[in-house]
Amino acid sequence: MLLLQAQGGNPMFSILLMVGMIAVMYFFMIRPQAKRAREQKKFGESIGSGEQVVTSSGIHGRITRINEDGTLQLEIARGVFVIIERSAVSMELTNAARKKAAATSTAVVTA
Repeated sequence: MLLLQAQGGNPMFSILLMVGMIAVMYFFMIRPQAKRAREQKKFGESIGSGEQVVTSSGIHGRITRINEDGTLQLEIARGVFVIIERSAVSMELTNAARKKAAATSTAVVTA
């Protein structure tokens, strides 16, 4: 029965607790998500023709043309083209493949 009774604590403590919870949510949830969104937008604007990419749905291909309306023409097989939105590109493979090859070659040299 004693647990159901209201406690006559300091109201300032309750306010500080709420502010603390909001601050924790901001620094652990909202701020990192906004940072990832900025990085994704910057990446989407930096991709160019001829780069190997992976779309958000998992399709691998090479960018053959950047259209005026902001879409990309992607060659997914020899002679097979699809048009996708620039925002659908999730990662670029050209530089990733170079980094992986460089890491592999240095690992072989040091071994």
